[in-house]
Amino acid sequence: MAATTISPAIRKQMSSVAVAMKVAVIGSGISGAVCASTLARNGVSVTIFDSGRGPGGRMSQRREIGEDGKELMFDHGAPFFCVSNSDAMALVHEWESRGFVSEWKQVFGSFDCASNKFLGIQQEGDAKKYVGVPGMNSISKALCNESGVKSMFGTGIAKMEWLEEEIPWLLTDSKGENLGRFDGVVASDKNIVSPRFTQVTGLPPPLDLSLVPELATKLQNIPVLPCFSLMLAFKEPLSSIPVKGLSFKNSEILSWAHCESTKPGRSTDSERWILHSTPDYANSVIAKTGLQKLSSETLNKISEEMFKEFQCSGLVSSLPFFMKAHRW
Repeated sequence: MAATTISPAIRKQMSSVAVAMKVAVIGSGISGAVCASTLARNGVSVTIFDSGRGPGGRMSQRREIGEDGKELMFDHGAPFFCVSNSDAMALVHEWESRGFVSEWKQVFGSFDCASNKFLGIQQEGDAKKYVGVPGMNSISKALCNESGVKSMFGTGIAKMEWLEEEIPWLLTDSKGENLGRFDGVVASDKNIVSPRFTQVTGLPPPLDLSLVPELATKLQNIPVLPCFSLMLAFKEPLSSIPVKGLSFKNSEILSWAHCESTKPGRSTDSERWILHSTPDYANSVIAKTGLQKLSSETLNKISEEMFKEFQCSGLVSSLPFFMKAHRW
């Protein structure tokens, strides 16, 4: 997690023009939300745009309903975050004091699928792991609701135009509607310049990289790795697994698994696990299906393949009462 800090000189400059300064932030994941919060605290008028129904990005929380009608909540994206920067740590301590972040104190390990043995088990792992409470998206929710931050969800940016005028940036959505003029734009989502945007929407990327040639190479070198997550719910605890989070070695399908219901602030009515696929597995699926919306049949096949790999590890013998895959 990168820290968001503003130097005293820039802060002074911002405060002197804050009445007129308007900034758009594209994406409401943790980086976009922290950026928006920091700008707003320094007097800038901020508008967050996100194509999703709510904040979070890859720290989103998924709400599902089981066959019994009970609610099931899953952090189906990022399972936790670690901090290695003192400025970022100061932010996390503030979030802890506000009640929407807590340390996840559990046992973690690494499992070798070739030998079906754990390579190592550690209490709390090498670094402290933090989670949003009651969901990973709680961080973005809190920051997007701070004073000075306006949030527009369900609004994707289709075009970013630089105009040689006093307020230079013009944003429009996929319907061609004018979303406003801004003094500055912060993009926390690489899809604004990625071919993946075109593959999904059929439209050219929102930002023409010829406007910022010095950034083009750097942006294109940032990898975007696909992943499938599999949400599972069991009636009884998986007592045969001695850890609550584990990485997989020598698996072509699985890279990670964790027990969602052991995180602080989560319901313990059922035992919920989330599996993450390897990028190679996700790429192999995408090579066959493309990036369009997947059919229920395809998602069911992915669910079966990922769960079968979990079963083959010997870590689980019971069947889940809920199982659903999601593509990131």
